[in-house]
Parts: sequence; C-alpha cells; structure tokens
Amino acid sequence: MQLHKDWSIPAVTAGFVAVLISYAGPLAIFFQAAQSAEISTAMMTSWVWAISIGAAASGILLSLWLKVPVVTAWSAPGTALLVTLFPGLSLNEAVGAYLTAAAILFVVGITGSFDRIVQAIPPGIASAMMAGILFQFGVGVFVSLESVPALAIGMVIAYLGFKRLTPRYSLILLLVVGVVLAVVLEGASLRGVSIQLAEPQFIRPEWTWNATLSLAIPLVLVSLTGQFLPGMAILRTSGYSTPARPIVTVTSLTSFVTAFFGGITTVVAAITAAICTSKEAHEDPDKRYVAGVANGLFYLIGGTFAGTIVLLFTSLPGEFVAILAGLALIGAITSNVSAFAAHRDHLEASVITFIATASGISFLGLGSAFWGVVVGALAYQLLHRPFTLSRRDAPAAASEKQQ
Repeated sequence: MQLHKDWSIPAVTAGFVAVLISYAGPLAIFFQAAQSAEISTAMMTSWVWAISIGAAASGILLSLWLKVPVVTAWSAPGTALLVTLFPGLSLNEAVGAYLTAAAILFVVGITGSFDRIVQAIPPGIASAMMAGILFQFGVGVFVSLESVPALAIGMVIAYLGFKRLTPRYSLILLLVVGVVLAVVLEGASLRGVSIQLAEPQFIRPEWTWNATLSLAIPLVLVSLTGQFLPGMAILRTSGYSTPARPIVTVTSLTSFVTAFFGGITTVVAAITAAICTSKEAHEDPDKRYVAGVANGLFYLIGGTFAGTIVLLFTSLPGEFVAILAGLALIGAITSNVSAFAAHRDHLEASVITFIATASGISFLGLGSAFWGVVVGALAYQLLHRPFTLSRRDAPAAASEKQQ
C-alpha cells in the first residue's frame, strides 16, 4: 500500500501538532459561542464531535485522493461570528444557516466558480469584515483584567514570551500555562475531568431570513475569503497546483452532514496547513500528504473523546476561555488589519466596513457582519468606483467637450 510506504514520523508529528494548535486556540472560540448560546454540556460535546469528525473525514479523504496535504478544520471566523449572534439566534436557526451555507458552498465548488466569486469581492472589504468580527475577541483579553487580573496578565506575558521564543508552539504552550495559572490563581479544579466518549445529538434545523442574512451569507463570505483563499494560497505557494473545485465540494458536503449535530462549516485550514505543507513534514513534497492523513486521524481521536475535551474546558473559568481565544486570534486580527490597510485604493470603505462590523450592532434583526458588508459595499461604490456615462449621454458629453 502506497500510504504505508510513504508513512514517516515527521509527517505524523506535523499532523499531530496541527491538531493540537487547533484545539489549543480556535476551539476556545467555539466554547465562547457555546457559552453565549447557553447550551448544555451534552450538546457542547456534540458540537466538538461534529467539527472534529468533519475535519477528520474531509482531510483524510482529500489527502488520500489528491495526494496533497489537505488540512481541513472548522471555520474560526465563522465561529467568532456565532458569538455575536447568540443567544438572539436559536440553535435550530443556526443549524438551518449552516445548511444554507453548505449548499451555497457546494454550488461554488461544483461549478468551479471559487476564483470568480473571490475576485468579485473587494479584498479590503472582505478583510475589514473579518477584522471587525475578530476585534472584540482581542478586546476581551483586556476586559478580563477587571475580573481576573492575575490570570490575564500571566497569560499575556506567557503569550508574548512563547511568541518570541517558539512561535510555532506558542498556542500549545499557552494552553498548558493558562491551565496551570487557572488552577493556581483562580482555584479551578480538574478533578471532574475524565475519559468521556462523545454522544452526537441531532438538531432539527429551522430556516429564517434573519439567520440566512445574519449568519449563512456572512459565513459563506468569511469561509471563502478567510479560509479557502489563504488555504489554497498556502497549497499553491508550497508547490501544489491542486484545483479548488474538489476541495470546496468535499468540505461543503461534509459540512452538510455535520451541521445536523451542531458542526459549523468545514473549511481548508490556513495557519495549521502551513505546518503540514512545509519541509518539516517531509523533504519530499509528494510524501507530505501523509501529514494531512495523520491530521485527520488525530481529529478522529479528538472527536471520539470530545466529552473529555468539553469537561476540561468547562472546568476552567469562563474568563480563561475568553483570554485564550483572544490571544489565539491576535495573529488573525493582525493579518486582516494589514490586508485591508494595504488596499489603499478603497481604504476608506474598508475602514467603514471594519467600524460597522466591530460595533456589534443588531438592526432590523440582522447582525453587524451583514451591515458591515452592506455599508462597506455601498461606500466602495460611491467613494471609489469611477462614475461612467451611459451610451445615451456619451454623445452629448463628447459634443460639449468639442465646443
């Protein structure tokens, strides 16, 4: 078997580290969303099971099929969007929005229109919307100073130190130090943490215009621009000319299944993908696909023991999750702010998008991400698009110019 021949310790290690980073950072955002939705521990376990199994199934299938290290995960920006919408949005409405987003992404994938859609969205507007969604998480780190100052200061110092000394493993080390600080400084107890298998729970979907416009459409936008675009870019800069069509199609089909159990959209990973596509995974690019397979297998293990992961996070203070999520997203906030600031030809519209999205407003039942895109697109058209004359007015204008 080809996989057996190509199997290597560096590739397996790369896949394991990528999963650890996902569970150490982006998963914390998921727990914040769960806390905002005020769901039970059992339902939270189902969520973690669904996103883990979705990443496992799609990552293993695509890596084996395409012989490329395709690393998939759940949409971190989309999860951040959830926090701003719960509890105003019901869990059933959220699942309905997940299914709508999966259907839209499936059409994008099967028609091969990914590149055309991404090009149609002004890059600064897309980056500004993402920065606005993520901004409040960064703010949450320092808001936590009011309630748990020692924990917040300790984790910020640890983050800065690890980021300087070992940036690749900074989130994993931050998670370990954060847990220790929560136990020592805040009296958190890990006695209740035990081996618990996941029990998936079916959620009946409900479709509403509010959920479609506030969650489904923004979820598609952030998935395309914030996950698939940089994820595909990492694959291509690593020397893989893999088309986006099979990847978007498979992940959208996976998302459709896992949505019924609380799993948000499955997408191509960006940050962790760089670990599995680098030379550290394997010197031979043709054998790095093993890292993608290993990544999926470790997600499979994580999903199976999702109950244990939930017990660990729920035994820690809520502020711990907020601080960990905020620090884990600093890199994403930085890259998106830099991205929209770099597009000076429509910078003002991007700033308007950022402010509107970061405001967290809910108007006419629609969330700030929706209004950020709407206001930003309007500002882009009015401020930065050149006005053109219609064919009827063109001769008159030419005559006036000759006179």
